[in-house]
Amino acid sequence: QLQASGGGLVQAGGSLRLSCATSRSTFSDNVISWFRQAPGKERQFVAGISRTGRKVAYVEDAKGRFTISRDVAKNTVYLQMNGLRSEDTAVYYCAAYLSGRETVRGSPNEYTYWGQGTQVTVSS
Repeated sequence: QLQASGGGLVQAGGSLRLSCATSRSTFSDNVISWFRQAPGKERQFVAGISRTGRKVAYVEDAKGRFTISRDVAKNTVYLQMNGLRSEDTAVYYCAAYLSGRETVRGSPNEYTYWGQGTQVTVSS
């Protein structure tokens, strides 16, 4: 139900835009977020957006560098990542859970649907 894409290899300081395409129903009824997992580390919340787009949330070190947005016409959520650092290297996943509330939860246990990961590698 969730199709993540846009990862790649980029130099430190560079940018990437990740895309998470989904169905119309999933897009309109769910909170959709991005998580990342580096080797040997736990899956970490990066950014999320409510089903209306009115509420967004970011992990602290993504604030000011990453922007999450949504395109209603394309049923797609984006993660624009600027100023990438080597510590941003990870597999990035998009995930969703059904919610009628304007909140974004950060625990991966709250999420029902997961896309396949897309690798982001930042070289220093």
